[in-house]
Amino acid sequence: MAKEKLKMAADVCSYVDETKNRVHLEICVPGVKKQAIQLKVRDDSFSLFAPRDDFDYVAAAAFCCPVKASSAKANYKDGMLKVSLKLKDPMEGAHTVAIH
Repeated sequence: MAKEKLKMAADVCSYVDETKNRVHLEICVPGVKKQAIQLKVRDDSFSLFAPRDDFDYVAAAAFCCPVKASSAKANYKDGMLKVSLKLKDPMEGAHTVAIH
């Protein structure tokens, strides 16, 4: 039976760029191979699993405000995963109500 590896919290910094209408994540996961990173994004949250030989980085959190998950762009270089997502228009999907 394989021994379960220790889980370590990934260091995550998130911030909003209001001028570009985007949310940015900077996730520090040194020693991880880019192909092994599993990042899942929803309109309200994200989860990360990034295995190393000796332990696994993990993270999950809710965003401060809704984003467009399908807009996510991610780059990994020198142990830093950078993710950028568009903020969701708060009126997107709203229904117009007829006034009688």
